[in-house]
Amino acid sequence: MTRTATDPRTRRPSGSGIVPVLAFAGIVVAVMQTLLVPVIKDLPELLGTSPSNATWVMTSTLLAGAVATPIMGRLGDLYGKRRMLIASLAVMVVGSLIAGFTSELLVMIVGRALQGFAMGAIPLGIGLMRDGLPREKLGSAMALMSSSIGVGGGLALPVAALVAQHADWHALFFGSAGLGALSILLTLVFVPESPMRAVGTFDVWGALGLSAGLVLFLLPITKGSDWGWTSGTTLGLFGAAAVVLLLWGLMELRVKAPLVDLRTTARPAVLFTNLASIMVGVAFYAVSLVLPQLLQLPTSTGYGLGQSMVVAGLCVAPLGLTMMFTAPVYARISAKYGPKVTLMIGMLIIAVGYGAGLGLMSAAWQTIVIAVVLGAGIGLAYSSLPALIIGAVPASETGAANGLNTLMRSIGTSVSSAVIGMVLANTANQVGGVAVPTMQGFRVSFLIATGAVLLGLVFAAFLPGRRAAANAEKPHLVASSEDAEYGETASPELVPAGRTAQAGFRGRVLTADGVPVARAKVTLIDRRGRQAGATLSAEGGDYVLAVPSEGAYVLAVTAGGHGPLASGASHPGGVRVVEVDLALPSVVPA
Repeated sequence: MTRTATDPRTRRPSGSGIVPVLAFAGIVVAVMQTLLVPVIKDLPELLGTSPSNATWVMTSTLLAGAVATPIMGRLGDLYGKRRMLIASLAVMVVGSLIAGFTSELLVMIVGRALQGFAMGAIPLGIGLMRDGLPREKLGSAMALMSSSIGVGGGLALPVAALVAQHADWHALFFGSAGLGALSILLTLVFVPESPMRAVGTFDVWGALGLSAGLVLFLLPITKGSDWGWTSGTTLGLFGAAAVVLLLWGLMELRVKAPLVDLRTTARPAVLFTNLASIMVGVAFYAVSLVLPQLLQLPTSTGYGLGQSMVVAGLCVAPLGLTMMFTAPVYARISAKYGPKVTLMIGMLIIAVGYGAGLGLMSAAWQTIVIAVVLGAGIGLAYSSLPALIIGAVPASETGAANGLNTLMRSIGTSVSSAVIGMVLANTANQVGGVAVPTMQGFRVSFLIATGAVLLGLVFAAFLPGRRAAANAEKPHLVASSEDAEYGETASPELVPAGRTAQAGFRGRVLTADGVPVARAKVTLIDRRGRQAGATLSAEGGDYVLAVPSEGAYVLAVTAGGHGPLASGASHPGGVRVVEVDLALPSVVPA
């Protein structure tokens, strides 16, 4: 039987609309993380509660974002990344409106949690870019999307400060709701749905287990300073987190379609990328905590720079702007040397920035220099992470894998917030009953960030280089096998190293007009969403792919910037050959 798969919706667009729209969505959801930083010290008064209770307004956003990123990534792989992106933004809009109409603590916490849930949009955007952009545009586009976490956080500070200084603070939430609604509209108009789907069902118990483990782990990190790091509550929650995450891991290893494929996560390319991501997250958040406070402290302290809230935000804004402008720079460096080298260069620049910052804290212009240098380094580092992850996982797992990587960055920022907050609190001076951070605390914080990024460099050094990664994925020729049913010899085929060849699929790659397509990449994906083989079509468009076992598969074809076009097919096992022709929707250059 011959099957021909044609679907004009799978044609890859040029990316002229996709990239800015998805980047804008990433910036919008990242704004939620720092939206209330300019008014954080006033939250107890604004909400009529104690300082310890007011911190839940920030903590709830962080926890919700951490839980949402891997879950929404997996849902996007299964049911459509664009669909889940719109859902994430819609939840953010609802949360913004809830927060905008209340001054009650509990209701505000609910609204802020819904705002944080939108962080899942960032890995979804990265996955949409991979599935929908030509390869030549993919590097810089993913770099911009990955950096949007920092760009949004950096740009939010001066804008939020300006709004909070001249309007009611609830205007911050109404503004974020408007941005979210605009992002939804732009996504509906300019971003097509990805044709790639993972095979399987959503792992509900895995999602519940991971959510519980993350909350139990992140809660004492964010509240440890208030509860006491050696208190029974803090230590008990850490212990409970360890038990829950261990049991969750054991369960995930036994599930056929897990929320997080831990075997894939254990690959060196994925493991060390995620470890390095934590360290970059630590380094990123340190500057966000130190510079605004230094700039706003009165000059009477002897080291404070005496700037207003708005000026302090403007001095830190170059951090986000520089991250935005590093995307094309990253693309050039990565194209020549690979994302591993780009990541290491970025972390070296971060270390230089923090090292120089130890002696550049005596004037506002010096903080701008620090922000620019750190922005360049963090931008390069963040831009490298999705390329490293995507290069190590199957296309059907990009959403979940990038969601997990985004989670690792969030864990880094959470750890940074807790550690830097503890350092600044323990080194503060009491002035009129108010704790005032000292220059010693600021410098120790910079040293901690430097140490974190240097540890990240060690992790990055263990990543496979471009040549090693290419050799790991390089296919080899498998000897042809006799087809008992058809009484003929199958053509030689290319399958990944280590695969066992039986029989499989064969056919031709054609255009919609029936013209054979040479050198089209045909990828075989098994029922778990893993790549089971790959080959290039011959001059006449012919391809042959072996299968490791019987069952349901997806054949995805990409050529000349078009595709991937997916077609489902089943193999009965044995030495049979199943004929499947694959047709692209438009003329593709041979």
